[in-house]
Amino acid sequence: MINFGFLGVQTAFTLQSSQMSRIFQTIGADPNNLGWFFILPPLAGLIVQPIIGYYSDRTWAPKLGGRRLPYLLLGTVVAVIVMLLLPNSGSFGFGYGSLAALWFGAITVAFLDLSSNVAMQPFKMMVGDMVNDDQKSYAYGIQSFLSNTGAVLAAVFPFLLTMFGVPNTDKKGVVPQSVVISFYVGAALLVITSLFTVLRVHEYDPATYAKYHGISEQDNKEGGNWFTLLRHAPKAFWTVTLVQFFCWFAFQYLWTYSVGAIANNVWGTTNASSAGYQAAGNWYGVLAAVQSIAAVVWSYVLAKVPNKDHKLGYAGSLLLGAIGFLSVFFIHSQSALVFSFILVGIAWAAMNTYPLTIVTNALSGKHMGTYLGLFNGSICFPQIVASLLSFSLFPLLGHSQAHMFIFAGIIMVLAGLSVSAIHETYVK
Repeated sequence: MINFGFLGVQTAFTLQSSQMSRIFQTIGADPNNLGWFFILPPLAGLIVQPIIGYYSDRTWAPKLGGRRLPYLLLGTVVAVIVMLLLPNSGSFGFGYGSLAALWFGAITVAFLDLSSNVAMQPFKMMVGDMVNDDQKSYAYGIQSFLSNTGAVLAAVFPFLLTMFGVPNTDKKGVVPQSVVISFYVGAALLVITSLFTVLRVHEYDPATYAKYHGISEQDNKEGGNWFTLLRHAPKAFWTVTLVQFFCWFAFQYLWTYSVGAIANNVWGTTNASSAGYQAAGNWYGVLAAVQSIAAVVWSYVLAKVPNKDHKLGYAGSLLLGAIGFLSVFFIHSQSALVFSFILVGIAWAAMNTYPLTIVTNALSGKHMGTYLGLFNGSICFPQIVASLLSFSLFPLLGHSQAHMFIFAGIIMVLAGLSVSAIHETYVK
């Protein structure tokens, strides 16, 4: 129940990540400028997550759920509103490629990611709050399973709706109904699953929390200075952050350039208004579902890996993911791309299991939320760097979205190699 609402949050996140490039190119964004739109979500997370962690550490509102759940409620309400607006960015008569349409889309994306971050962080924190070290890897494994289940649903919604006759094309500059309705269904799922967690989970009150972690109640009442906390963060916090930097840098390019690369390699088009391009958008949704299913299966494999072999499982998974990234450039077959995204899903499973397990095991329970909020910077910062670098890298690589996967694959190799720097520690 702690993790169940994560299914809905990840549905919202995957709809955003898998359809954002398609939405913006459909309403007239230049592929060379996609980086600007993809900067907004991680920038929102970089700012919001530490704030949520900081304040939720010292929040106790039992009528609203406790310490973390009030923030889940707030994030869910805002996310639902924005999910109803984003896919309609091209439906308000702004015109194809107009600044008004692009700004509307950009602002709604920023608010969607901000609210998703507010809703997502409580789940990560509650596992750290309420689960012991021996069960933590299993708990995050359950979170990964539910997360990827939500991702599968989100990824296949447009494809399935098209199969059932919902239009997958529209007039120039207007997002197809297959995408619009997918966002509506995702919003409903977010509400239902979040309510399950809110209504069924009872967080530890401050006295119980302090006793469980072997700290004093005063420890979390005192506001920790962020820079001081970072200076005293365990070494595992920083070594995992290094691995995270390379991983999330590469995945930012996956989300930004997949639809364009697949459209060009398989359908032979770069015209965002064409039926071929929209078909590529649907197929990327299917591939994202393949990625998530592979991640679910691989999560079970990783759950069987003993603690002493965590690094081997982590590094091996990331290197397999690197092969998946690199192969996208070379593959021109629709069905063969399934193999690429299975390998990408293996890396995704490791990214959603090991980092939080290693970091929370190394933390004492003092300022848990703040530390996890700050650790989210290891996800957001590399995405921002990747987006900024894309403005020079994309032209340098011949304005080819497929070429960006070669660079991303090399970055994933560095991620796998950097796992060797991690030394796991446990605080009892």
